[in-house]
Amino acid sequence: MEMLDSIMKWIVAPVAAFVYMIHNKQQEHHLDIAVLKSQAESNKEVHNREMKEMRETVKAIFAKLDKIEEALRERK
Repeated sequence: MEMLDSIMKWIVAPVAAFVYMIHNKQQEHHLDIAVLKSQAESNKEVHNREMKEMRETVKAIFAKLDKIEEALRERK
C-alpha cells in the first residue's frame, strides 16, 4: 500500500497535473486561433469592400473622362 501511495504521489499526480496543464494551454491556443481566424476573415471582407469601392470610383472617373473626350471631339 505504501508503494502505491508513493507511485500516486510522485508519478501519477505530476503526470496528471502536466496533462491537465497541457490541456488548458491547448484550449487557450484553440481559442486564440479562432479569434485570429475571425479577425483575418473580417480584414479580408473589409479589404474586398474597399477594393470594390476603388473599382467603382475608377470606373466613374473613366466614364467622366470619356464624356469629356466625347465633348472635346464634338467641338472640333
